[in-house]
Amino acid sequence: MSAVSATVMQHVENLNRNYICALDSMDMNAWLTCFHQQGTYTFISEENERRGFPIAFMLDDCYERLQDRVSQVVDIQSDSTEHYQMRHFTQLIKVSELDTDLYKAVFNYTVYYTQRDTNVTLILSVGQYIDRIDIKDDNASFMERRAVTDTNVLPRYVAYPI
Repeated sequence: MSAVSATVMQHVENLNRNYICALDSMDMNAWLTCFHQQGTYTFISEENERRGFPIAFMLDDCYERLQDRVSQVVDIQSDSTEHYQMRHFTQLIKVSELDTDLYKAVFNYTVYYTQRDTNVTLILSVGQYIDRIDIKDDNASFMERRAVTDTNVLPRYVAYPI
């Protein structure tokens, strides 16, 4: 494993920042722009991840499903979902090169949520993002983002990606 450049680290950090800013502002279209055209997103419990079980809270295994998730949140669920405000806090743990223009990044994350009707803030999920990131021509995008939560029971229904 070789050290990655400061430029690569900056691209990784900026991509993660764009991702969490999009979710914290509930801008699902901006969230989608963080993904490569072959990108995937998975939100899964650590137990299922460790055991190799494919059962996930959210499994968008192709870009079209990512697009469907945006449509679901923006158009279909807009009136039927109990909306909540999220706040993400992340810590970059490591970045390593997998192949030319492809990197693996691991972030610890904590996501808080505030229900709009009660103004009470609680922890929604704690875990790690395990990413494969494509960086070409000063553009970074997720080939894969896996949000692996430390628990397999969440405090509420999750309407938005973590």
